[in-house]
Amino acid sequence: MIPKRLSTNLTVPISTFSIVGYDPNNSDFGVAVQSKFFAVGAVVPWAEAGVGAIATQAWANTTYGPRGLELLKIGLTAQQTLDHLLRDDDGRESRQVGIVDANGTVTNHTGKKCNDWAGAFSGQHYTAQGNILAGEEVVEAMGKAYESTKGELADKLMAALAAGQEKGGDKRGQQSAALLVVRKNSGYSGFNDRYIDLRVDDAEKPIQELQRLLDIHKKFFPR
Repeated sequence: MIPKRLSTNLTVPISTFSIVGYDPNNSDFGVAVQSKFFAVGAVVPWAEAGVGAIATQAWANTTYGPRGLELLKIGLTAQQTLDHLLRDDDGRESRQVGIVDANGTVTNHTGKKCNDWAGAFSGQHYTAQGNILAGEEVVEAMGKAYESTKGELADKLMAALAAGQEKGGDKRGQQSAALLVVRKNSGYSGFNDRYIDLRVDDAEKPIQELQRLLDIHKKFFPR
């Protein structure tokens, strides 16, 4: 059951930039995110193999993650899922969301009350979104980097984060970053779908540190 109203008890906004993507070559779903916010990986990224991926941010409603994945799992499209989440949330104008569904179709939402600059840039199988950014060029650079980068989904997502930061990123600065990629039976020993799950909770240059961790991950778990 979906509750008719959700609380608007807001605390600290997650001013952030993120990208949600899907790789049709191997059905990977993933989310990468960076923010001037402690431990952003505990809040923004959500994904399930064979189902989709979601980034929930700004005055983030964390129920959008599990509830959104449940809706995607029963066959709703990304847009239908977003419509359900927003309809039942009286704080919708303070939310920012990016969603990709099982078919690789994407959608996003930036509420009118999200702090400037706030918006999104989307393309085939991905959507990049952010708030309290240096400007629109941040998400545009993310999209272009995603499209032009070769390799696995994790590499494309990381390239997008780096490109967004090069254009100014979160205008308050940097603090934390995370990368989540799911693939069927590709977690440790094949017992789950958590293919890549890396977090940098507090660092001067979290994207660089996240890239270092990804490089180590590739050595420990070669493709």
